[in-house]
Amino acid sequence: MTPLHIAVKSLCARKLSTILAIFSIALSVMLLVGVDRLREATQLGFSGTLSHTDLIVGARGGGLPLLLSSIFHIGNASNNVSWESYQHFAHHPAVAWTIPMSMGDSYHGYRVVATDDNFYAHYQYRGDKSLHFVEGHRPGGIFDIVLGADVSRRLRIPIGQRIVVAHGIEERSIFNHRTTPFTVVGILASTGTPVDRAVYIPLLGEEAMHFGWTGGTPPAIGEDVPPLDPYKLKVDTITCFLVGLHSRVSTLYLQREINNYKGEPLTAIIPAYTLQELWGLFDYADTALSLVSGAVLVVGLLAMLIALYTSLNERRREIAILRAVGLPMRQIFALFILESTLIAAAGTAFGIAAVYLLLLGLHSCIESRLGLPIAFVGLSTRVEVYALCAILCGALLGIVPACRAYRNSLIDGLNAP
Repeated sequence: MTPLHIAVKSLCARKLSTILAIFSIALSVMLLVGVDRLREATQLGFSGTLSHTDLIVGARGGGLPLLLSSIFHIGNASNNVSWESYQHFAHHPAVAWTIPMSMGDSYHGYRVVATDDNFYAHYQYRGDKSLHFVEGHRPGGIFDIVLGADVSRRLRIPIGQRIVVAHGIEERSIFNHRTTPFTVVGILASTGTPVDRAVYIPLLGEEAMHFGWTGGTPPAIGEDVPPLDPYKLKVDTITCFLVGLHSRVSTLYLQREINNYKGEPLTAIIPAYTLQELWGLFDYADTALSLVSGAVLVVGLLAMLIALYTSLNERRREIAILRAVGLPMRQIFALFILESTLIAAAGTAFGIAAVYLLLLGLHSCIESRLGLPIAFVGLSTRVEVYALCAILCGALLGIVPACRAYRNSLIDGLNAP
């Protein structure tokens, strides 16, 4: 019988303590690897939300709030951009296409994005993927509305149903645009991005909802409301717009021109650079969580050491019998190291597997509940180093009970109760 068989049978003879030791290490590894995988999955998810967009332009303010509010629907824009300024840069010689966006309303808590056909033609994500319809078509009329995949799946709204949009982006609004209902004409295919958690209307549709409003407030009770005239509708302001350039060489030139625009204070950001700022903020939290997770792993390994060490007294007769049948002391020494290595390896494998099972099962819930895009990622070098360190530490800790067993004499073992 080889030392590996003896080690496996010895661990099987102490099922409860072995399972508890594996479980404690699995939890520790799961926490350590989970933090790393969640960080990388979130980064990939955020980075893949928007592709081939060179600039995002909004009112003067911080770049990070502009990125979060316009693309990830987190937070609010500081101000609006006039339609004249948008037209000025939309017809700039360096600009290939633009996507205007206006956001200020919601439907059951989902952001309502007013845009035009450029959104369906030029918006790309995860590299070169474009938007597609699983049902219906693009809006053709003022009161047509398109649903994101998550909105359609959760609210189960069929094509042709009329829905009423609420004013404001709070989940429970006190004011609904009941006089201007929209008709669902299309449902977008799932993208795994914040696009799935929004609904899309034409720019003039948003203007129609607020027709007769003054300064962003509805007419007072008893005040005459002018009848809606579609021919009088015009877009005055938008929240932001995305810019695609003919050549990326001109990105910095146009960014500087927009930031110095005399017509009104604007901010132009490069999405990739602004995302780096976001990751810089996350680095502090990531380091702190990794330290806590590492400490938890140490606790898990110490729990395994305690389990092996406290079982030594019960195994004195077992060790004595092994020595009596001729097993060299060095093999008994190796037996303990092998046992601790097997426990650490099994705990590490179960911990990593649990992380990926949780990511597989909870990524949809995290995306829909928290608005954080999660992408699937494979094993990284960092995770492989974590796993190797956990197994190596487990093997080294096995030396402690092995030394104790080595000191036990044969006579002491035979005389043990």
